Amino acid sequence: MLIRLPLLRHQLGPRAFSSSCRREKQRLVILGSGWGGYEVLRGVDKKRWDVVLVSPNNYFNFTPLLASCAVGTLEFRCAIEPVRRYSPAAGIYQAWCDSIDFRNKVLQCMPATKPSHVASPSDTTYDHQISTTSPRSGLSFPLKYDKLVIAVGAYSQTFNIPGVKEHAHFLKDVRDARAIRSRILEFPGFEQANQPTLSDTERRQLLNFVIVGAGPTGVEFAAELHDLLHAEIWEHYPSLAKMARINLYDVAPSILGMFDSNLVQYAEKSFRREGISIWTSHHVDKVESGKLFIKEQGEVPYGLLVWSTGLSPNPLIASITEFKKHQKSQSIIADDHLNALRIDGTPDPDVYVIGDAASIATGVLPATAQVANQQAKYLYKRLNKIIKDQPHEKPFEFHNQGTLAYVGNWKAIYDRPEEGGLPGLNKEKGRLAWLLWRSAYFTQTLSVRNKILVPFYWFLNWIFGRDLTRF
Repeated sequence: MLIRLPLLRHQLGPRAFSSSCRREKQRLVILGSGWGGYEVLRGVDKKRWDVVLVSPNNYFNFTPLLASCAVGTLEFRCAIEPVRRYSPAAGIYQAWCDSIDFRNKVLQCMPATKPSHVASPSDTTYDHQISTTSPRSGLSFPLKYDKLVIAVGAYSQTFNIPGVKEHAHFLKDVRDARAIRSRILEFPGFEQANQPTLSDTERRQLLNFVIVGAGPTGVEFAAELHDLLHAEIWEHYPSLAKMARINLYDVAPSILGMFDSNLVQYAEKSFRREGISIWTSHHVDKVESGKLFIKEQGEVPYGLLVWSTGLSPNPLIASITEFKKHQKSQSIIADDHLNALRIDGTPDPDVYVIGDAASIATGVLPATAQVANQQAKYLYKRLNKIIKDQPHEKPFEFHNQGTLAYVGNWKAIYDRPEEGGLPGLNKEKGRLAWLLWRSAYFTQTLSVRNKILVPFYWFLNWIFGRDLTRF
């Protein structure tokens, strides 16, 4: 009788890094767990594809709700979805992709988990920079792919203004919202300003809230902060609430540049009526701790600085030289099937680019979650047909459903494009637009858990108010 003996480890050769899925499947690697990457992970056929997600976060950020989380209207878990929900059907690695060898189809990845010697809990993944000479390079691991989806998003644009990265708060991640809430309520916020050792001048400086960037994110945060100041803060800190100021800065001549001019005027009037100062056509020269320098105003003290001025390329995208780049955004140019275009103009059939990392060759699309989500839905349907050897030649088409922005005091604005959008609605403002804003965010929440939690906390805060002791 023939007896088969097990092979020893040294007889198997070098150990290769791989997921637990069987290798006869084609491996689909998804880079990023944002609006594009997470939606591809949700929809792709994980029984036919060997799916691997690589992301520095083990969760998806529902970015439209971050402003509400930052002021306590919602709890932080309302704005996240765990990606582990899809394991072990998909392999998930909390890591950065530092470089891509497109010829050999190999990614070089670096773990995003903190080494044990890093003590500071405040470090965020935004500090990561690609460096081929990093002393941690020995910790990196290779990962092969058959098909690759690049959905790494973009970083906050600072325009290389000195001091922004060191002293400003961004609002792109739930950790940012947590840090902002802590700063509003504790230090150097209202608890610090309430100390009897401070003068009124010092209190006013601590309670001067500055937002740079008057796009939807900056405007919605200003509106949410206004609601907090005029509700719970006014109730618990009445003397300090009178000293608090909200200042919104932008280099553009008006706020919300992508909206209809009549809606912009409505938003500006609402802000000024509620005491929010709007400073358009103003330029920030530099930022220091507790003060920023405005070209048109000079030195401006602040207690909290929130920076929301657009997007800059992800370092991974900046490091890629094999594909064509958009001249202004430096994002990778893709064809109408979302395949990355090589320098010679031919598409790479194994590499897809979506979201803020991509620019479509056939037209300019807004850098919004709506675009990334629609691209991801198109792409996973295409991949599911590819793996079944079914034709899928229909190009990607973006259907603009309109744009919403909350302007405070249960009011919002809704700008509908000429084609698409919500049936029967065009350009709405006030309470009706606010109802649209709330219903849109409720319907877009992805899990049953958050479809319950989000309205539950809205109702809870309407009845009892925000809890200022939790941050």
